[in-house]
Amino acid sequence: MLLSRNIRLAVSSLRSSKWRSYLTMLGIIIGVASVVVTVSIGEGVKKQVVKQINELGPELITVRPGTTVQRDENGNIVGVNLLAGINPGSFSEKEWTAITETSGVQSTSPLNVVSGVPRYQDKTMPNSIVVGTTDNFAALIGQELDYGAFFSDNDKNENTVVIGKRVADELFGELAPIGKSIQVRGHTLIVKGIFKQFPSTPLVASNDYNSTIFMPYEVSKKVSSGQVQIYQILAKAKDEKTANSAAANIRSNLTKLHGGEEDFTVLKQDENLAVVSNMLNLLTAFIAGVAAISLLVGGIGVMNIMLVLVSERTREIGVRKAVGATNKQILTQFLVESSVLCVVGGLLGIILSVIANYLIRVFTDLQPVITIPIILISVGIALIVGIIFGTTPAVIAARKDPIESLRYE
Repeated sequence: MLLSRNIRLAVSSLRSSKWRSYLTMLGIIIGVASVVVTVSIGEGVKKQVVKQINELGPELITVRPGTTVQRDENGNIVGVNLLAGINPGSFSEKEWTAITETSGVQSTSPLNVVSGVPRYQDKTMPNSIVVGTTDNFAALIGQELDYGAFFSDNDKNENTVVIGKRVADELFGELAPIGKSIQVRGHTLIVKGIFKQFPSTPLVASNDYNSTIFMPYEVSKKVSSGQVQIYQILAKAKDEKTANSAAANIRSNLTKLHGGEEDFTVLKQDENLAVVSNMLNLLTAFIAGVAAISLLVGGIGVMNIMLVLVSERTREIGVRKAVGATNKQILTQFLVESSVLCVVGGLLGIILSVIANYLIRVFTDLQPVITIPIILISVGIALIVGIIFGTTPAVIAARKDPIESLRYE
């Protein structure tokens, strides 16, 4: 009964000075919203990654230049090196050949980057990626086309391209791209197909395939004046059982080819998931740290406003003590008020995060996922902030002398 009465008093106090209460809660609202949005985006990306990895199949192996992971003596991943992915270098055809000839590998497909901006009439797409690959690429990743067909072995010397969904939208708009020509580095290339929308998990693919233009590997060398810059090689093991041994054999062969130096990364699909999860956890922890600063500022704001309230209500405290209220009851009353202030701020923060997540879904390819545990933890954090930063004002209120308080004007 006493707790419910204190809650009613706290709500009444909030209503009596709405704008001051809202401004006080602002830090809590922003902090909680930041935490919820960050975690929900991370959960959404993890869900997309798991879906994509399941679709790609456990037998697919990704090989990239640069050491983006650290392994122990048994080959298990023990850490992620984010800086290695900034400028990892590239492979040549020697690495591609070595992987293709590796025991346990059924097929391979390189991605050879072409430095060039695609153009259609007066439209360009500077943020696109142009790559050369083999005719088995689409089958290797299990991706279907919306229109047209992927190039075949018979097209390996033909100036044809298959484009991602975003490329089709940005360069051609409402026009049908099939059969139309685009320009890359002065070369005319005919659009043969358009991929269906790829899952928006570039951490797995290492780039956004929706913004990519694919051409036959031999054509990419011609367009690049013979230059080869392979930034990724996909390898498919014969089956799931041989994926582990195939990946180990690839690492062994490439290490020998590179003179004993393992300056590359070989990842199976389950390892891809572990790496992405690790990176997301680091990112979430960083942003959560920033959000914690907002909560700290919000908590200090709550403490300051509660100190003002204690000062303004000094006479009320004196009257309550005069009629029998104990120090504990006064302490509880102000603790409840600060807690209610923060919990309401937390709830408003959750509402704000729901709106933010909706906008993220509408305007981006990300699919944030808000779970009940995230909501409960966020409210719990807000409550803890209210208790911690409300303790000092509550103690000051409880220790006030009733006689001096009654004299207060």
